[in-house]
Amino acid sequence: MSTTLLRAGRVICPDSGIDGTGDVLLVGGRIAAVSMKAGELSAAGAEVVNCHGLMVCPGLIDPHVHLREPGGEHKETIATGTAAAIAGGFTSVCCMPNTTPCLDSGPLVEFVRLRAREANLARVFVAGAATVGRAGEQLAPMAAMKQAGAVAFTDDGDGIANAQMMLRVLQMAKVVGCAFMQHCQEPTLTNGAAMNAGPLQVKLGLGAWPAIAEELMLERDVMLNRAVGARYHAQHVSAAGSTEILRRARAAGQPVSGEASPHHLLLTDAACDDYNTQAKMNPPLRTAADVQALRAAVADGTIDVLATDHAPHTEAEKARDFAQASFGIIGLEHALPLYVEALVTSGAIGWPRLIALMTIQPSKLLGLDASGLGTLRVGAPADVTVIDPTARWTVDLAASVSKSRNSPFHGRNLTGRAVHVFVDGVSRQASLATISRP
Repeated sequence: MSTTLLRAGRVICPDSGIDGTGDVLLVGGRIAAVSMKAGELSAAGAEVVNCHGLMVCPGLIDPHVHLREPGGEHKETIATGTAAAIAGGFTSVCCMPNTTPCLDSGPLVEFVRLRAREANLARVFVAGAATVGRAGEQLAPMAAMKQAGAVAFTDDGDGIANAQMMLRVLQMAKVVGCAFMQHCQEPTLTNGAAMNAGPLQVKLGLGAWPAIAEELMLERDVMLNRAVGARYHAQHVSAAGSTEILRRARAAGQPVSGEASPHHLLLTDAACDDYNTQAKMNPPLRTAADVQALRAAVADGTIDVLATDHAPHTEAEKARDFAQASFGIIGLEHALPLYVEALVTSGAIGWPRLIALMTIQPSKLLGLDASGLGTLRVGAPADVTVIDPTARWTVDLAASVSKSRNSPFHGRNLTGRAVHVFVDGVSRQASLATISRP
């Protein structure tokens, strides 16, 4: 039975209102004790980790990642993706269903969970497809997928365009008691689109992706959900108008939430200049005003979850002409310090709120709080992330743990890094050396 004492760190647990110097004791895969008097705890035979100057918080949870398995193992595998998660401080991730085949059945959900257990790194939860094949035409067997372990439903990669189908999805999501997570994109407004509509898009001669394509679907969904009351979550919010829609819906008492990704909180469409495909995202990078609106929405609680949208692609897929290049960016290894830069260093929020947005908030979204994830309460699973908030480092994509290297942040100087990551009370960093990468 492993025993670890994390001593004299700044212990931050938003779920229990803790923020101060103290000790955390991990015994047998559980949080055994928390003391806000540093040096008070002890345990015979414990491995003692000196956390002076470090932060001790619940294990980080990412509710939106693409692990690509099955079918896309040339981009990422469950093993390499969860290794990237551990490297970035994440102890749990929720994978999206846009794989080949699509995760739209109980056996496929079970397959992913089995592969995650074999990797034995971060926990992997599954968001099942809301419609068969993510085609938006026939309801997927949500109840069977939930029984197999799915924790949420989405057709991520595409929005559900048909309003009648969307209504049925919301109704079934409420019946099975899981959140529905929407990729808000009205397809008739984005055919052939490659980047945010604006002067740079015109200059580059690329297809326009207007913000209203996101806002229109989100507004429609909010209206549909008034009659249903399902747990509705807007993925990778990118537009200022979307934050206003969410703000109004939440003020009206609707059970809606939204997430923001690091790239949308830091970068603008200017990063796409010179046809830089590393900055090609879905949804696209937008304007400085959108960035500021997203930060304000995080600050006032309108956006209450942070998610990387980790989307690995091969070098060849990003080397194509901009219009044909794949959308997406890897995010698990760099998200924490990027969020620090965008939100904490900028003064939008403090560390306790950042930790909440990366722990208990995504835990509640996915229903993981019932099993004790996202907290340091005594008896909870010993999933813990220890952060050095002053660590300075530079993004080097050649050293990525992920199987892919697609990111516009190469060479960026960052501050803050996870230095110890425990899952079930066991340190996982040593396991990274066993992961096969190209």
